[in-house]
Amino acid sequence: MKLSRSLIALAAVAALAPAAQALDLMQAWQGAQQHAPDAAAARAAREAGAARGNQAKALWRPNVTFDGGASYASSETAVRGAQFSAPGFGQTGGVAFDTSVTGGNSTRYAVAVRQPVYSRERSARSDALETAAQAAEFEWAQARQELMLRTSASYFNAALAAERLRLLQRQQQAVDQAATEARDRFRIGDRPVIDVHEATARAAALQAERLTAETQRQLSRNALADLTGVPADEAPLALPAEVRSEGLGTMPEWLARAERQNPGLKLAEAQLKSAEDQARASGAAFSPTVDLVAQLARDRISGDGDFGSASNTSRNSAIGVQLSVPLYTGGLRSAQHTENRALVDKARAELERASQQVAQQTRAAWLDLSVGQAQVAALAAALEASRARLGATQVGLQAGDRTTLDLLNAQNDAAAAEFALLDARVSLITHRLRLAALAGELDDSVLKEANAQLHTARP
Repeated sequence: MKLSRSLIALAAVAALAPAAQALDLMQAWQGAQQHAPDAAAARAAREAGAARGNQAKALWRPNVTFDGGASYASSETAVRGAQFSAPGFGQTGGVAFDTSVTGGNSTRYAVAVRQPVYSRERSARSDALETAAQAAEFEWAQARQELMLRTSASYFNAALAAERLRLLQRQQQAVDQAATEARDRFRIGDRPVIDVHEATARAAALQAERLTAETQRQLSRNALADLTGVPADEAPLALPAEVRSEGLGTMPEWLARAERQNPGLKLAEAQLKSAEDQARASGAAFSPTVDLVAQLARDRISGDGDFGSASNTSRNSAIGVQLSVPLYTGGLRSAQHTENRALVDKARAELERASQQVAQQTRAAWLDLSVGQAQVAALAAALEASRARLGATQVGLQAGDRTTLDLLNAQNDAAAAEFALLDARVSLITHRLRLAALAGELDDSVLKEANAQLHTARP
Protein backbone atom coordinates (compact mmCIF):
# COMPACT_ATOMS: atom_id res chain seq x y z
CA MET A 1 0.00 0.00 0.00
CA LYS A 2 3.02 2.30 -0.31
CA LEU A 3 1.68 3.82 -3.54
CA SER A 4 -1.72 4.58 -2.03
CA ARG A 5 -0.16 6.22 1.05
CA SER A 6 2.09 8.31 -1.22
CA LEU A 7 -0.90 9.64 -3.17
CA ILE A 8 -2.72 10.51 0.05
CA ALA A 9 0.33 12.41 1.30
CA LEU A 10 0.63 14.38 -1.92
CA ALA A 11 -3.04 15.33 -1.76
CA ALA A 12 -2.63 16.50 1.85
CA VAL A 13 0.37 18.69 0.94
CA ALA A 14 -1.58 20.23 -1.96
CA ALA A 15 -4.53 20.97 0.33
CA LEU A 16 -2.33 22.72 2.92
CA ALA A 17 -0.43 24.80 0.37
CA PRO A 18 -1.50 28.48 0.16
CA ALA A 19 -3.90 28.98 -2.76
CA ALA A 20 -3.43 31.77 -5.27
CA GLN A 21 -6.29 34.10 -5.99
CA ALA A 22 -8.52 32.34 -8.52
CA LEU A 23 -9.68 33.95 -11.75
CA ASP A 24 -13.31 33.15 -12.49
CA LEU A 25 -15.24 33.33 -15.75
CA MET A 26 -16.96 36.64 -14.96
CA GLN A 27 -13.65 38.34 -14.22
CA ALA A 28 -12.30 37.09 -17.53
CA TRP A 29 -15.39 38.46 -19.31
CA GLN A 30 -15.02 41.85 -17.64
CA GLY A 31 -11.40 41.98 -18.74
CA ALA A 32 -12.30 41.03 -22.33
CA GLN A 33 -14.85 43.85 -22.54
CA GLN A 34 -12.16 46.37 -21.65
CA HIS A 35 -9.15 44.86 -23.40
CA ALA A 36 -10.18 42.84 -26.46
CA PRO A 37 -9.74 44.67 -29.80
CA ASP A 38 -13.03 43.13 -30.97
CA ALA A 39 -14.84 44.90 -28.13
CA ALA A 40 -13.34 48.26 -29.10
CA ALA A 41 -14.28 47.70 -32.75
CA ALA A 42 -17.86 46.78 -31.76
CA ARG A 43 -18.21 49.92 -29.64
CA ALA A 44 -16.92 52.10 -32.48
CA ALA A 45 -19.35 50.46 -34.93
CA ARG A 46 -22.21 51.10 -32.52
CA GLU A 47 -21.29 54.78 -32.22
CA ALA A 48 -21.13 55.04 -36.01
CA GLY A 49 -24.60 53.49 -36.21
CA ALA A 50 -26.00 56.01 -33.77
CA ALA A 51 -24.54 58.77 -35.96
CA ARG A 52 -26.45 57.37 -38.95
CA GLY A 53 -29.69 57.87 -37.03
CA ASN A 54 -28.75 61.51 -36.48
CA GLN A 55 -27.98 61.84 -40.18
CA ALA A 56 -31.48 60.59 -41.02
CA LYS A 57 -33.04 63.33 -38.86
CA ALA A 58 -30.69 65.97 -40.28
CA LEU A 59 -31.88 65.30 -43.85
CA TRP A 60 -35.17 67.08 -43.10
CA ARG A 61 -33.73 70.00 -41.17
CA PRO A 62 -33.05 73.43 -42.74
CA ASN A 63 -29.72 73.99 -44.46
CA VAL A 64 -28.18 77.43 -43.91
CA THR A 65 -25.22 78.58 -45.99
CA PHE A 66 -23.14 81.74 -45.99
CA ASP A 67 -21.10 82.87 -48.98
CA GLY A 68 -18.67 85.76 -48.73
CA GLY A 69 -15.67 86.98 -50.61
CA ALA A 70 -13.45 89.87 -51.63
CA SER A 71 -11.67 90.33 -54.93
CA TYR A 72 -9.75 92.69 -57.19
CA ALA A 73 -12.16 93.35 -60.06
CA SER A 74 -13.12 95.62 -62.94
CA SER A 75 -16.63 96.55 -64.05
CA GLU A 76 -18.20 98.63 -66.78
CA THR A 77 -21.87 99.45 -67.26
CA ALA A 78 -23.49 101.30 -70.13
CA VAL A 79 -27.18 102.22 -70.08
CA ARG A 80 -28.85 103.81 -73.15
CA GLY A 81 -32.38 105.07 -73.64
CA ALA A 82 -33.05 105.54 -69.97
CA GLN A 83 -35.65 107.96 -68.71
CA PHE A 84 -34.57 110.38 -66.01
CA SER A 85 -36.78 112.41 -63.73
CA ALA A 86 -36.09 114.40 -60.60
CA PRO A 87 -37.79 117.21 -58.65
CA GLY A 88 -36.94 120.54 -60.27
CA PHE A 89 -35.46 118.95 -63.37
CA GLY A 90 -38.52 117.62 -65.05
CA GLN A 91 -38.44 114.45 -67.09
CA THR A 92 -35.99 113.63 -69.81
CA GLY A 93 -35.90 110.63 -72.14
CA GLY A 94 -33.06 108.99 -74.05
CA VAL A 95 -30.64 109.45 -71.16
CA ALA A 96 -27.35 107.52 -71.12
CA PHE A 97 -25.56 106.35 -67.97
CA ASP A 98 -21.97 105.07 -68.02
CA THR A 99 -19.87 103.84 -65.10
CA SER A 100 -16.44 102.34 -65.07
CA VAL A 101 -14.27 100.78 -62.37
CA THR A 102 -10.84 99.52 -63.32
CA GLY A 103 -9.02 97.39 -60.75
CA GLY A 104 -11.36 98.20 -57.90
CA ASN A 105 -12.31 96.41 -54.70
CA SER A 106 -15.25 94.02 -54.88
CA THR A 107 -17.02 92.42 -51.92
CA ARG A 108 -19.94 90.03 -51.72
CA TYR A 109 -21.89 88.15 -49.08
CA ALA A 110 -25.05 86.07 -49.18
CA VAL A 111 -27.03 84.06 -46.63
CA ALA A 112 -29.32 81.32 -47.95
CA VAL A 113 -31.75 79.02 -46.15
CA ARG A 114 -33.25 75.90 -47.72
CA GLN A 115 -35.92 73.79 -46.01
CA PRO A 116 -36.81 70.49 -47.71
CA VAL A 117 -40.56 70.00 -48.03
CA TYR A 118 -41.05 67.08 -50.41
CA SER A 119 -38.55 64.60 -51.85
CA ARG A 120 -39.12 60.91 -52.42
CA GLU A 121 -35.40 60.34 -52.78
CA ARG A 122 -34.60 62.15 -49.53
CA SER A 123 -37.33 60.20 -47.73
CA ALA A 124 -35.89 56.88 -48.91
CA ARG A 125 -32.38 57.94 -47.94
CA SER A 126 -33.66 58.87 -44.48
CA ASP A 127 -35.30 55.47 -44.07
CA ALA A 128 -32.07 53.77 -45.19
CA LEU A 129 -30.08 55.65 -42.57
CA GLU A 130 -32.59 54.79 -39.83
CA THR A 131 -32.38 51.14 -40.82
CA ALA A 132 -28.59 51.31 -40.80
CA ALA A 133 -28.73 52.67 -37.24
CA GLN A 134 -30.92 49.74 -36.19
CA ALA A 135 -28.57 47.33 -37.96
CA ALA A 136 -25.67 48.70 -35.92
CA GLU A 137 -27.48 47.75 -32.71
CA PHE A 138 -28.01 44.20 -33.97
CA GLU A 139 -24.38 44.03 -35.02
CA TRP A 140 -23.36 45.21 -31.54
CA ALA A 141 -25.50 42.53 -29.88
CA GLN A 142 -24.03 39.85 -32.15
CA ALA A 143 -20.45 41.00 -31.55
CA ARG A 144 -21.04 41.07 -27.79
CA GLN A 145 -22.36 37.50 -27.80
CA GLU A 146 -19.52 36.27 -29.99
CA LEU A 147 -16.96 37.88 -27.68
CA MET A 148 -18.66 36.27 -24.70
CA LEU A 149 -18.40 32.85 -26.38
CA ARG A 150 -14.77 33.48 -27.34
CA THR A 151 -13.94 34.49 -23.79
CA SER A 152 -15.57 31.41 -22.28
CA ALA A 153 -13.88 29.16 -24.85
CA SER A 154 -10.47 30.70 -24.17
CA TYR A 155 -11.03 30.48 -20.42
CA PHE A 156 -12.04 26.82 -20.52
CA ASN A 157 -9.20 25.95 -22.90
CA ALA A 158 -6.74 27.40 -20.41
CA ALA A 159 -8.47 25.73 -17.45
CA LEU A 160 -8.53 22.31 -19.14
CA ALA A 161 -4.91 22.66 -20.21
CA ALA A 162 -3.91 23.38 -16.61
CA GLU A 163 -5.99 20.45 -15.37
CA ARG A 164 -4.49 18.17 -17.99
CA LEU A 165 -1.01 19.11 -16.80
CA ARG A 166 -2.01 18.58 -13.15
CA LEU A 167 -3.32 15.10 -13.88
CA LEU A 168 -0.18 14.19 -15.81
CA GLN A 169 2.01 15.44 -12.99
CA ARG A 170 0.02 13.43 -10.48
CA GLN A 171 0.11 10.38 -12.73
CA GLN A 172 3.86 10.70 -13.29
CA GLN A 173 4.46 10.90 -9.54
CA ALA A 174 2.50 7.69 -9.11
CA VAL A 175 4.36 6.00 -11.99
CA ASP A 176 7.73 7.12 -10.63
CA GLN A 177 6.73 5.63 -7.29
CA ALA A 178 5.68 2.41 -9.03
CA ALA A 179 9.00 2.29 -10.91
CA THR A 180 10.95 2.76 -7.69
CA GLU A 181 8.96 0.04 -5.99
CA ALA A 182 9.44 -2.30 -8.99
CA ARG A 183 13.21 -1.79 -8.89
CA ASP A 184 13.28 -2.39 -5.15
CA ARG A 185 11.21 -5.57 -5.51
CA PHE A 186 13.39 -6.74 -8.43
CA ARG A 187 16.54 -6.42 -6.33
CA ILE A 188 15.10 -8.74 -3.70
CA GLY A 189 13.73 -11.08 -6.36
CA ASP A 190 10.06 -10.29 -5.68
CA ARG A 191 9.34 -8.78 -9.15
CA PRO A 192 10.51 -9.70 -12.67
CA VAL A 193 12.70 -7.29 -14.61
CA ILE A 194 9.88 -6.71 -17.11
CA ASP A 195 8.04 -4.74 -14.41
CA VAL A 196 11.01 -2.41 -14.12
CA HIS A 197 11.15 -1.89 -17.88
CA GLU A 198 7.40 -1.28 -18.17
CA ALA A 199 7.37 1.26 -15.34
CA THR A 200 10.45 3.03 -16.72
CA ALA A 201 8.99 3.19 -20.23
CA ARG A 202 5.67 4.53 -18.95
CA ALA A 203 7.48 7.17 -16.86
CA ALA A 204 9.44 8.36 -19.92
CA ALA A 205 6.28 8.52 -22.03
CA LEU A 206 4.49 10.51 -19.33
CA GLN A 207 7.39 12.93 -19.11
CA ALA A 208 7.07 13.62 -22.84
CA GLU A 209 3.32 14.12 -22.47
CA ARG A 210 3.89 16.43 -19.51
CA LEU A 211 6.29 18.62 -21.49
CA THR A 212 3.75 18.91 -24.29
CA ALA A 213 1.03 19.71 -21.74
CA GLU A 214 3.18 22.42 -20.16
CA THR A 215 3.62 24.06 -23.57
CA GLN A 216 -0.11 23.88 -24.26
CA ARG A 217 -0.93 25.31 -20.84
CA GLN A 218 1.40 28.26 -21.38
CA LEU A 219 0.04 28.95 -24.86
CA SER A 220 -3.57 28.82 -23.69
CA ARG A 221 -2.83 31.10 -20.72
CA ASN A 222 -1.10 33.57 -23.03
CA ALA A 223 -4.11 33.50 -25.38
CA LEU A 224 -6.41 34.19 -22.42
CA ALA A 225 -4.15 37.04 -21.29
CA ASP A 226 -4.17 38.57 -24.79
CA LEU A 227 -7.95 38.48 -24.86
CA THR A 228 -8.69 39.68 -21.33
CA GLY A 229 -5.64 41.71 -20.36
CA VAL A 230 -5.28 39.55 -17.24
CA PRO A 231 -1.62 38.56 -16.68
CA ALA A 232 -0.82 34.96 -17.59
CA ASP A 233 0.27 34.06 -14.06
CA GLU A 234 -0.31 30.94 -12.03
CA ALA A 235 -3.72 32.00 -10.70
CA PRO A 236 -5.93 28.90 -10.77
CA LEU A 237 -8.88 28.76 -13.13
CA ALA A 238 -12.21 27.21 -12.23
CA LEU A 239 -13.77 24.10 -13.74
CA PRO A 240 -17.23 22.60 -13.16
CA ALA A 241 -17.32 20.09 -10.33
CA GLU A 242 -20.83 19.26 -11.48
CA VAL A 243 -23.32 20.63 -13.98
CA ARG A 244 -26.88 21.22 -12.88
CA SER A 245 -29.56 19.73 -15.09
CA GLU A 246 -32.15 22.28 -16.07
CA GLY A 247 -35.25 22.11 -18.20
CA LEU A 248 -33.96 22.15 -21.75
CA GLY A 249 -37.20 22.71 -23.60
CA THR A 250 -38.07 21.29 -26.98
CA MET A 251 -36.19 21.81 -30.20
CA PRO A 252 -39.14 23.58 -31.93
CA GLU A 253 -39.26 26.06 -29.06
CA TRP A 254 -35.59 26.91 -29.47
CA LEU A 255 -35.92 27.14 -33.24
CA ALA A 256 -38.78 29.62 -32.84
CA ARG A 257 -36.80 31.69 -30.34
CA ALA A 258 -33.78 31.74 -32.63
CA GLU A 259 -35.93 32.82 -35.57
CA ARG A 260 -37.39 35.70 -33.54
CA GLN A 261 -34.36 36.86 -31.58
CA ASN A 262 -31.10 35.79 -33.22
CA PRO A 263 -29.10 39.02 -33.69
CA GLY A 264 -27.45 37.70 -36.84
CA LEU A 265 -30.85 37.15 -38.45
CA LYS A 266 -32.05 40.56 -37.29
CA LEU A 267 -28.93 42.09 -38.80
CA ALA A 268 -29.54 40.31 -42.11
CA GLU A 269 -33.17 41.51 -42.10
CA ALA A 270 -32.04 45.08 -41.45
CA GLN A 271 -29.48 44.84 -44.25
CA LEU A 272 -32.21 43.66 -46.62
CA LYS A 273 -34.45 46.58 -45.67
CA SER A 274 -31.55 49.00 -46.05
CA ALA A 275 -30.86 47.66 -49.56
CA GLU A 276 -34.56 48.08 -50.41
CA ASP A 277 -34.47 51.67 -49.13
CA GLN A 278 -31.40 52.40 -51.23
CA ALA A 279 -33.10 50.96 -54.30
CA ARG A 280 -36.18 53.06 -53.58
CA ALA A 281 -33.99 56.16 -53.27
CA SER A 282 -32.28 55.55 -56.61
CA GLY A 283 -35.64 54.77 -58.21
CA ALA A 284 -36.99 58.13 -57.02
CA ALA A 285 -34.09 60.06 -58.53
CA PHE A 286 -36.27 61.57 -61.28
CA SER A 287 -39.11 62.57 -58.99
CA PRO A 288 -39.60 66.30 -58.30
CA THR A 289 -38.46 67.98 -55.12
CA VAL A 290 -39.99 70.97 -53.36
CA ASP A 291 -38.01 73.24 -51.03
CA LEU A 292 -38.69 76.44 -49.14
CA VAL A 293 -35.87 78.88 -49.94
CA ALA A 294 -34.83 82.28 -48.60
CA GLN A 295 -31.82 84.41 -49.50
CA LEU A 296 -30.27 87.73 -48.53
CA ALA A 297 -27.34 89.00 -50.65
CA ARG A 298 -25.22 92.15 -51.12
CA ASP A 299 -22.67 92.93 -53.89
CA ARG A 300 -20.46 96.04 -54.02
CA ILE A 301 -17.62 97.26 -56.26
CA SER A 302 -15.82 100.58 -55.95
CA GLY A 303 -12.76 102.30 -57.46
CA ASP A 304 -11.58 104.59 -60.26
CA GLY A 305 -12.48 104.24 -63.87
CA ASP A 306 -12.82 106.08 -67.17
CA PHE A 307 -15.24 108.61 -65.66
CA GLY A 308 -13.58 109.13 -62.29
CA SER A 309 -14.47 107.49 -59.00
CA ALA A 310 -17.42 105.12 -59.09
CA SER A 311 -19.17 102.54 -56.93
CA ASN A 312 -22.00 100.13 -57.48
CA THR A 313 -23.95 98.41 -54.68
CA SER A 314 -26.78 95.94 -55.15
CA ARG A 315 -28.86 94.25 -52.48
CA ASN A 316 -31.50 91.58 -52.97
CA SER A 317 -33.62 89.32 -50.80
CA ALA A 318 -36.08 86.63 -51.70
CA ILE A 319 -38.28 84.00 -50.05
CA GLY A 320 -40.40 81.43 -51.79
CA VAL A 321 -40.87 77.88 -53.01
CA GLN A 322 -38.50 76.13 -55.39
CA LEU A 323 -39.48 73.17 -57.57
CA SER A 324 -36.75 71.00 -59.09
CA VAL A 325 -37.38 68.27 -61.68
CA PRO A 326 -34.34 66.23 -62.85
CA LEU A 327 -34.54 65.62 -66.58
CA TYR A 328 -31.38 63.82 -67.60
CA THR A 329 -28.29 62.61 -65.73
CA GLY A 330 -26.44 60.81 -68.49
CA GLY A 331 -27.71 57.39 -67.40
CA LEU A 332 -25.99 57.52 -64.00
CA ARG A 333 -29.13 57.28 -61.89
CA SER A 334 -30.66 54.44 -63.90
CA ALA A 335 -27.41 52.48 -63.64
CA GLN A 336 -27.35 53.07 -59.88
CA HIS A 337 -30.93 51.85 -59.61
CA THR A 338 -30.06 48.66 -61.51
CA GLU A 339 -27.12 48.09 -59.16
CA ASN A 340 -29.27 48.63 -56.07
CA ARG A 341 -31.95 46.23 -57.26
CA ALA A 342 -29.29 43.56 -57.70
CA LEU A 343 -28.03 44.29 -54.18
CA VAL A 344 -31.58 43.76 -52.89
CA ASP A 345 -31.62 40.28 -54.44
CA LYS A 346 -28.21 39.59 -52.90
CA ALA A 347 -29.35 40.70 -49.43
CA ARG A 348 -32.51 38.57 -49.70
CA ALA A 349 -30.45 35.49 -50.59
CA GLU A 350 -28.04 36.18 -47.72
CA LEU A 351 -30.97 36.43 -45.31
CA GLU A 352 -32.25 33.05 -46.47
CA ARG A 353 -28.79 31.53 -46.09
CA ALA A 354 -28.40 33.01 -42.59
CA SER A 355 -31.81 31.64 -41.60
CA GLN A 356 -30.84 28.14 -42.71
CA GLN A 357 -27.48 28.33 -40.92
CA VAL A 358 -29.03 29.53 -37.66
CA ALA A 359 -31.62 26.74 -37.79
CA GLN A 360 -28.92 24.12 -38.41
CA GLN A 361 -26.71 25.48 -35.64
CA THR A 362 -29.65 25.61 -33.22
CA ARG A 363 -30.56 21.98 -33.92
CA ALA A 364 -26.92 20.93 -33.44
CA ALA A 365 -26.54 22.86 -30.18
CA TRP A 366 -29.82 21.49 -28.83
CA LEU A 367 -28.85 17.91 -29.69
CA ASP A 368 -25.35 18.37 -28.23
CA LEU A 369 -26.87 19.70 -25.02
CA SER A 370 -29.51 17.00 -24.71
CA VAL A 371 -27.03 14.19 -25.45
CA GLY A 372 -24.34 15.86 -23.34
CA GLN A 373 -26.34 15.43 -20.15
CA ALA A 374 -26.43 11.66 -20.66
CA GLN A 375 -22.74 11.66 -21.59
CA VAL A 376 -21.80 13.42 -18.36
CA ALA A 377 -23.77 10.88 -16.34
CA ALA A 378 -22.11 7.99 -18.16
CA LEU A 379 -18.63 9.45 -17.77
CA ALA A 380 -19.24 10.06 -14.05
CA ALA A 381 -20.11 6.37 -13.69
CA ALA A 382 -17.02 5.45 -15.74
CA LEU A 383 -14.81 7.55 -13.47
CA GLU A 384 -16.21 5.90 -10.37
CA ALA A 385 -15.62 2.47 -11.89
CA SER A 386 -12.08 3.33 -12.99
CA ARG A 387 -11.21 4.56 -9.51
CA ALA A 388 -12.60 1.36 -8.01
CA ARG A 389 -10.57 -0.64 -10.51
CA LEU A 390 -7.44 1.34 -9.59
CA GLY A 391 -7.96 0.63 -5.91
CA ALA A 392 -8.55 -3.06 -6.57
CA THR A 393 -5.47 -3.23 -8.81
CA GLN A 394 -3.33 -1.64 -6.12
CA VAL A 395 -4.51 -4.26 -3.64
CA GLY A 396 -4.02 -7.03 -6.19
CA LEU A 397 -0.47 -5.85 -6.92
CA GLN A 398 0.43 -6.08 -3.25
CA ALA A 399 -1.12 -9.54 -3.08
CA GLY A 400 0.68 -10.66 -6.25
CA ASP A 401 -2.52 -11.11 -8.29
CA ARG A 402 -1.84 -8.11 -10.56
CA THR A 403 1.25 -6.96 -12.42
CA THR A 404 2.87 -3.55 -12.54
CA LEU A 405 1.54 -3.15 -16.09
CA ASP A 406 -1.98 -3.73 -14.78
CA LEU A 407 -1.43 -0.96 -12.25
CA LEU A 408 0.00 1.44 -14.84
CA ASN A 409 -2.94 0.82 -17.16
CA ALA A 410 -5.41 1.34 -14.33
CA GLN A 411 -3.74 4.62 -13.38
CA ASN A 412 -3.80 5.80 -16.99
CA ASP A 413 -7.46 4.85 -17.40
CA ALA A 414 -8.44 6.60 -14.17
CA ALA A 415 -6.67 9.82 -15.19
CA ALA A 416 -8.21 9.68 -18.67
CA ALA A 417 -11.67 9.11 -17.21
CA GLU A 418 -11.25 12.07 -14.86
CA PHE A 419 -10.19 14.38 -17.66
CA ALA A 420 -12.93 13.11 -20.00
CA LEU A 421 -15.55 13.91 -17.36
CA LEU A 422 -14.23 17.44 -16.86
CA ASP A 423 -14.09 17.97 -20.62
CA ALA A 424 -17.68 16.74 -20.98
CA ARG A 425 -18.87 19.06 -18.21
CA VAL A 426 -17.15 22.00 -19.89
CA SER A 427 -18.69 21.02 -23.23
CA LEU A 428 -22.12 20.89 -21.62
CA ILE A 429 -21.74 24.44 -20.31
CA THR A 430 -20.36 25.60 -23.66
CA HIS A 431 -23.30 24.07 -25.54
CA ARG A 432 -25.70 25.83 -23.17
CA LEU A 433 -24.02 29.18 -23.81
CA ARG A 434 -24.01 28.55 -27.55
CA LEU A 435 -27.70 27.67 -27.59
CA ALA A 436 -28.50 30.84 -25.63
CA ALA A 437 -26.47 32.89 -28.12
CA LEU A 438 -28.32 31.40 -31.08
CA ALA A 439 -31.60 32.38 -29.44
CA GLY A 440 -30.28 35.90 -28.79
CA GLU A 441 -30.44 35.35 -25.02
CA LEU A 442 -26.76 35.19 -24.05
CA ASP A 443 -26.03 37.98 -21.58
CA ASP A 444 -24.32 38.58 -18.26
CA SER A 445 -27.03 36.77 -16.32
CA VAL A 446 -26.60 33.58 -18.38
CA LEU A 447 -22.82 33.78 -17.97
CA LYS A 448 -23.23 34.24 -14.21
CA GLU A 449 -25.31 31.05 -14.06
CA ALA A 450 -22.50 29.19 -15.82
CA ASN A 451 -19.90 30.76 -13.56
CA ALA A 452 -21.85 29.67 -10.46
CA GLN A 453 -21.25 26.04 -11.46
CA LEU A 454 -17.46 26.43 -11.52
CA HIS A 455 -15.20 25.56 -8.60
CA THR A 456 -11.43 25.68 -8.20
CA ALA A 457 -11.58 22.57 -6.02
CA ARG A 458 -11.15 19.46 -8.15
CA PRO A 459 -13.54 16.50 -7.89
